[in-house]
Amino acid sequence: MADVTIHEAKTHLSRLVQRAHAGEEIVIRRGKVPMAKLVRYEAAPVPRAPGRLRGRIEMAPDFDDLDDEMGDLFGVGT
Repeated sequence: MADVTIHEAKTHLSRLVQRAHAGEEIVIRRGKVPMAKLVRYEAAPVPRAPGRLRGRIEMAPDFDDLDDEMGDLFGVGT
């Protein structure tokens, strides 16, 4: 984690943004007091929309049926 003064941050902002984008955290301080942290921007995840695929996916009528090979592997009679 890098530590820079506000003056250094103003002078080298473009360079510091590049470093933050690469994953480094940069603390900006006034004198010895930390004031802010420059970090990589992470976009908020898109919320799920239940039912978006309704009507587009079909299950085969025998989806839950256990075939002979799987029954033998798990020791379950068919």
